[in-house]
Amino acid sequence: MTDTTDDIAEEISFQSFDDDCKLLGNLLNDVLQREVGSQFMEKLERNRVLAQSACNMRQAGIEDTAELLEKQLITEISNMTLEEALALARAFSHYLNLMGIAETHHRVRKVRSVTHLSKSCDDIFSQLVQGGVSPDDLYSTVCNQEVEIVLTAHPTQINRRTLQYKHIRIAHLLDYNDRPDLGHEDREMLIEDLVREITSIWQTDELRRHKPTPVDEARAGLNIVEQSLWKAVPHYLRRVSNALKKHTGKPLPLTCTPIKFGSWMGGDRDGNPNVTAKVTRDVSLLSRWMAIDLYIREIDGLRFELSMNQCSDRLSRLAHEILETETSSDDRHEGRNQPFSRNQLKLHGHQASSLPTQLPPRADLPACTDCNDGESHYPKLELPRTDYMPLNRKDGKGSLNSETSFQNSSENVSKSFSNGTPVNGPQLAAGQRGSFSSNQLLAQRKLFAESQIGRSSFHKLLEPSLSERPGIAPYRIVLGNVKEKLMKTRRRLELFLEDLPCECNPWDYYETTDQLLEPLLVCYESLQSCGASVLADGRLADLIRRVATFGMVLMKLDLRQESGRHAETLDAITRYLDMGTYSKWDEEKKLEFLTRELKGKRPLVPPSIEVAPDVKEVLDTFQVAAELGSDSLGAYVISMASNASDVLAVELLQKDARLAVSGELGRPCPGGMLRVVPLFETVKDLRGAGSVIRKLLSIDWYREHVIKNHNGHQEVMVGYSDSGKDAGRFTAAWELYKAQEDVVAACNEFGIKVTLFHGRGGSIGRGGGPTYLAIQSQPPGSVMGTLRSTEQGEMVQAKFGLPQTAVRQLEIYTTAVLLATLRPPQPPREEKWRNLMEEISKISCQNYRSTVYENPEFLAYFHEATPQAELGFLNIGSRPTRRKSSTAIGHLRAIPWVFAWTQTRFVLPAWLGVGAGLKGACEKGHTEDLRAMYKEWPFFQSIIDLIEMVLGKADIPIAKQYDEVLVSESRRELGAALRTELMTTEKYVLVVSGHEKLSENNRSLRRLIESRLPYLNPINMLQIEILKRLRHDDDNNKLRDALLITINGIAAGMRNTG
Repeated sequence: MTDTTDDIAEEISFQSFDDDCKLLGNLLNDVLQREVGSQFMEKLERNRVLAQSACNMRQAGIEDTAELLEKQLITEISNMTLEEALALARAFSHYLNLMGIAETHHRVRKVRSVTHLSKSCDDIFSQLVQGGVSPDDLYSTVCNQEVEIVLTAHPTQINRRTLQYKHIRIAHLLDYNDRPDLGHEDREMLIEDLVREITSIWQTDELRRHKPTPVDEARAGLNIVEQSLWKAVPHYLRRVSNALKKHTGKPLPLTCTPIKFGSWMGGDRDGNPNVTAKVTRDVSLLSRWMAIDLYIREIDGLRFELSMNQCSDRLSRLAHEILETETSSDDRHEGRNQPFSRNQLKLHGHQASSLPTQLPPRADLPACTDCNDGESHYPKLELPRTDYMPLNRKDGKGSLNSETSFQNSSENVSKSFSNGTPVNGPQLAAGQRGSFSSNQLLAQRKLFAESQIGRSSFHKLLEPSLSERPGIAPYRIVLGNVKEKLMKTRRRLELFLEDLPCECNPWDYYETTDQLLEPLLVCYESLQSCGASVLADGRLADLIRRVATFGMVLMKLDLRQESGRHAETLDAITRYLDMGTYSKWDEEKKLEFLTRELKGKRPLVPPSIEVAPDVKEVLDTFQVAAELGSDSLGAYVISMASNASDVLAVELLQKDARLAVSGELGRPCPGGMLRVVPLFETVKDLRGAGSVIRKLLSIDWYREHVIKNHNGHQEVMVGYSDSGKDAGRFTAAWELYKAQEDVVAACNEFGIKVTLFHGRGGSIGRGGGPTYLAIQSQPPGSVMGTLRSTEQGEMVQAKFGLPQTAVRQLEIYTTAVLLATLRPPQPPREEKWRNLMEEISKISCQNYRSTVYENPEFLAYFHEATPQAELGFLNIGSRPTRRKSSTAIGHLRAIPWVFAWTQTRFVLPAWLGVGAGLKGACEKGHTEDLRAMYKEWPFFQSIIDLIEMVLGKADIPIAKQYDEVLVSESRRELGAALRTELMTTEKYVLVVSGHEKLSENNRSLRRLIESRLPYLNPINMLQIEILKRLRHDDDNNKLRDALLITINGIAAGMRNTG
């Protein structure tokens, strides 16, 4: 986490860090003394001292003594009972997690204490203005910047969410501990709170006992919004605005937001059969519900704050109109707070007289008492239930309680909606509601209406009537109306969730962001005009900025599917229509067919078609995409794209689904068409990316479609994970660089703007690294004010888990993209450098592939030397670890591939092949050229720096221990050769960088890594021992638990996983 979130040369104050580590370590020792006893604590401390001493000897270059100490430590560990091994693994894992919390806290502390923060908006704006960029150019570039951070559910977050929350609590307590005004009693209470949190952590099971569902993963992403981004975004935008005003004289427009958020959680179905069309619909609906719920909370606070009477004429008129509407409504209806009017609840001919004359049970009690557990009135942020209250309930109660329906999570959310019509509502879901008679439906709706009457009557007691109000507070009137509409919007969603019909008046709820922004902006303008700008620019401005950033859905959901699945779908359609088999046609025939059908106005897929379940799922996904539209969804990403037909196939299936849905709705589909984004992943596909884009844009229909429907913008995604697994990190980096250059050139040839979408992982082996460094090393012209990038797994929590770190990350994204736009990084100074890169890449790729794919012993060595086979028991993701059932490396996903090697501290995917390539260039006399490239070419420098950082975390003695204990004797020679290769890589990386030792330009990272070793090394040795035992007793669940805990601990120590 920490190692890749901050910039490479950043320092932290180690005195404060050491103090916090000592505090947390001592408290954990106290807890363990109570929990496991003094005898075990003596053994634990002996192991720690042995590990610390061995590390000290090794750092001093006294290798023989270090080896003796390590052998003694191994003996101690091998003599442990299973229970002792389990406790040791848990204890050291928690030590490492607590150290990680202390590291993060100190980075937050540093940002807070530094007066002039590097790479901040103030810093970069100042540099640009002093460097000759005009204030007007700076202002327009910032205002037009479009960066989207896409959170994905890639399974690399090792910690349970429960433990993540406890870690956040400890971080907050450390923050509180920094206060200079804390008295003795306050500090004692704080220590007690820390002890409680650490005790709770120790007594909590670290392991997930069940695989998360895609909806669980989506909920985790939404929780990041609630716990951190919701607070961070206004703070970040305020920083941008203040810096802009300082350097250009103009603040950031209130509804302008340079950064937005997207998500793959619940939309990424590539190789994950658990993500279905229904899951996508459910997650989209959940995201909408949570957005509305968060807005309601903010409006409550604003109503309390804006109590003044003075306002603009426009706001006064709006407030009086609302009062007049409410007064006339009071004459006809139950009261102002009733969620739906009686007209809206009439049941097909039933008059108001059909409503009950008695209040339902408990109607005299506050709404919050509906929650039997005594918790908050607000629903928990979990997935709403889909089950409805049956009419023949045994307890005889018939009222539906939509408040409590949100207290339980469920995998099955019911029908989604759009534009006021429920998706699969009356027009689309007749078959799905076959178990309901029409009378049951009417009765169900009536019961729901009845359940609101008592509640509304009670709420009338909470607010004075209009005649009793001492004066009109116009802001409160207007915001009260906003809240009422938001509550009706939320209630409308709940009706869809309960599968109940809803005949709401479109004026009574919010459907679009602009509808919600309008009254808020009226309030803002009124405060400004009345001289209360200090109030306008406070909580109200923050809410407006949240609405502009998060909209009505918090994060738009991308869909992703593999290109082959679309070809299979078109195969089924063309065979059904007696047109042959689509996948057997050549590319030109496919393009001719697709273009012809795209120009047509009739649907291609007959309603009567019967297809295999896999094909039906693809068709259902496109139907959901048509029903939700671009208001809720972002892009449709095609993984393993390699041809222009892959893109047109999706365009055709999308068009066909929209025609069908539009016909059933009797009106146009909501929102616009989704952007279709090809994802180029393998080296072969990256090399052909520019040609594919040229072919696409040469097709008149497609080019006109991009101009008309996507504002002349083509989005292209490049994948870092699979390209790295395919050819090694160095070759992948160079091919990605060239592919981006070619794609940009292709779009420029046709006058089309391009947005590059970077599919980065958390680890270096999967394209991870410091954000600023990554963006600054892109090809010139590839970042022109727009960028999309994934943030995955453990990196989401590391970068955005705390509001303070999230603000810093958002600022770094903004300034890095701004610099790359206005001051693009330098290209290779001369053609010789490009030729040298080609030569290094060729040698590197050949070396990598000859080891990984061509050596017949490598696959068996990989399975023996790493815990790869056991990773599946971690239950950290909803998708399978392999795309196909084959055990070959090619079908293994990139995450477990990197994860397994990170566990053994060999981190092979990040460096294999690099040493051979650099050695080959140096031996041909290019050493000085490579040093010049390192100093003057940001792209090449970033490659070398990141590999150097990885090498600093690799540990040859530990990797050797895995080989000696776990690998068959016949394959140990391969391990020895790979360790020699690692030493060669280290040697030539230092030659090129000019450093005497690894991480010389990042002393803080080296110090942090060294501080973890006394806990990390014993966990590795323990893992080796457990793997040895487990492979002779693979049904031993306690051994497996112990292994999984060591995996957690090593991931905590290495700070990234996959």
